[in-house]
Amino acid sequence: MFVYNTSLATAESLTVMTAMYTTNGTANTTTDHLRFLTVSPRPANIQAVYVVGRGAGLTAISGISLRLMRMATASTVGTAASLRPRDAGQQAAVTTAFTLPTIGSTPTLSLTFGCGAAGPGGWVAPNPDSVISLATAGGANGNIDLLSGSGTVSLGFDATVEHFE
Repeated sequence: MFVYNTSLATAESLTVMTAMYTTNGTANTTTDHLRFLTVSPRPANIQAVYVVGRGAGLTAISGISLRLMRMATASTVGTAASLRPRDAGQQAAVTTAFTLPTIGSTPTLSLTFGCGAAGPGGWVAPNPDSVISLATAGGANGNIDLLSGSGTVSLGFDATVEHFE
């Protein structure tokens, strides 16, 4: 088993934390941030998502709702995300991830979690049977997307998705 972290493709500065996700510019509207797809001989399993709101100087108390959703017709395109092995000596991941995809259709909710607009949150599978599995054949069971929404517009947050293959 190999463990990988997935995050934005944008390089992070050592002095200014600029790379982050942003909720939609319209309140209570969903934005698709990441799509995962596996078509390899190895299945993939999402075991954790770590998030933290990056709000500063907010005039309202708010939160960010995050969802992992499967699409019957998988999302497409986007910019390749960075999948890094936890152990630098591991082989490369066979699962693919893309940021800001064109959202697929006929979603099925797999998980909802969240964080404060300026605080931590996330999800960790409480046991091995709780991981979110991506089938090796791709399609409806081999894809999953990370979507966000908030009643407050354009909230920034960081997210790291951890999966194993």
